[in-house]
Amino acid sequence: MKISILYFSQTGNTRTMAEIVAEGARAVPGVEVGLFPLDAIDKEFLDASKAVFFGTPTYLASTCWQWKKWFDEPAPCPLGGKLGAVFATANFAQGGADIALQTLLCHMLVKGMLVYSGGGACGSPYTHLGAVALRENFEESKALFRIFGERVARKALELFPEGK
Repeated sequence: MKISILYFSQTGNTRTMAEIVAEGARAVPGVEVGLFPLDAIDKEFLDASKAVFFGTPTYLASTCWQWKKWFDEPAPCPLGGKLGAVFATANFAQGGADIALQTLLCHMLVKGMLVYSGGGACGSPYTHLGAVALRENFEESKALFRIFGERVARKALELFPEGK
């Protein structure tokens, strides 16, 4: 099963966390991961993916404008029916990462995606809306992002067993 991880990263922090999410997803047998910056997406791989992660930095208590523009334009492939998950980086706890995640989740729902985070159902560590890394706990957050990648990949296999 193919899983795409799409991200925008200006400083490299969101890219780093995308790489950690990819490690977690790749730990699940039967999963092939494509890791793509927003400006270099492999459309064929994305089209074949059953699940898609979206990673964003947090700016002014929301997602970056690059993601807003990407979702406003026609999708490069049908997203409807794919499993989607989100993650964000932010400078501080009151920086609005939760709003950035919610913004992406709303765009995904409008595109017809199924959304998943693991929430509290998987126990600690909790990823209510998606994984978030703050500047103050960036290194410590890597374990959370790896688990998040693994949990979403396992859910994708559960939902799409024929997608192997």
